[in-house]
Formats: sequence, structure tokens, C-alpha cells
Amino acid sequence: MKFPFFRREPRGPDTISTLYGMIVAQARLPCFYCDYAVADTVNGRFDLIVLHLALVLDRLAQDPGLHKVGQGIFDRFCQDMDHNLREMGVGDLKVPKQMRQLGEAFYGRSQAYRAAWAATDDAMLVAALERNIYAGASAAAAAAPRLAAYIREALRDLGAEPAAALAGGQLRFPEPEKILGINKLRA
Repeated sequence: MKFPFFRREPRGPDTISTLYGMIVAQARLPCFYCDYAVADTVNGRFDLIVLHLALVLDRLAQDPGLHKVGQGIFDRFCQDMDHNLREMGVGDLKVPKQMRQLGEAFYGRSQAYRAAWAATDDAMLVAALERNIYAGASAAAAAAPRLAAYIREALRDLGAEPAAALAGGQLRFPEPEKILGINKLRA
């Protein structure tokens, strides 16, 4: 081959798109907006995508062989956000500024989440969720601990996922409807 440095490594057909699609699909589950009291707004949806993306990227970062997959998913996220901004009518001249703000939001939130995941109790995680997902809404006090329980379960599930499965485009999140106390909310 004449230009071997420009050759892309094969990752299977659309592995990155498949994994990113699973992240977005999980973040859009109606139960997050109904049972977990996340605001069904542009910001609420963005924050849930960022939360799930941070979960997956954290898992991928634990395996050196998955770093390129993680970078590909992050790049796909950026493309998706750019596309969404343009569909919402943000002009070409304002898109870079908006993308910078979204990037800062992602990095700030993911850093706060990683620090909270490392803590032995959920107080730091609940505080990060109240601040980022719920933005101080009155429902935060009741809903944030349940979302923290879901996140802990997701961390366990993702941690148990074999690297080969992730590299092949397989990803498993817990079912949020089955996490701690959901039936009590509906009563």
C-alpha cells in the first residue's frame, strides 16, 4: 500500500454509530422524563446524553485497546450536536461558539461525574445530578438519589461488559424502570 499511514483500522460496520445510537436511545427512554423527573427539554435531553456518554467513555478509557472507539464515539457526539444545532436554526457563524459551550458543558459534567463515581457514598453523585440534570428543580431531592442508584447499576453493568463486546458494538445498560423505588413514585 502506498500510503499506509492514512489507512483506517477496521472497526466493523458502523460500530461507532451503533454504540452512539445505543447511548442516545437509552438517554431518550420516556421513564427518565416521567419516573425520574428529568425535564423533557433540549437541556434535559442533552444532559442525559452527556451522562450516558460519560458512563460509556469512562468504561472505554479503562481498556487501552478501546481508546480509539471512545474517541470515535466522542467525535460522533460532536457531529450530532453540530447537526442538532443547525437543525434548531443556529446560524453558521454561531455554531462554533455554541459547540465550544457544549464541549465545556460536557467536560465539566463528565469530570464532576467521574469524581462522584470514585466516592464511596452517593452524596457527591446526588449533588452533581441535582446541579447538572435537575438544575435545582424541586423534584431533584426525590429523583436524584434514584438516578444515582441507576448510575451505580450502569457502572457495574458496563464494568462487566467484555472489551471484545464493546469493540464489536455491543453495549448493555440497566433497565431504569427496575431501579430502586420507581413503583413508589407512581403510587
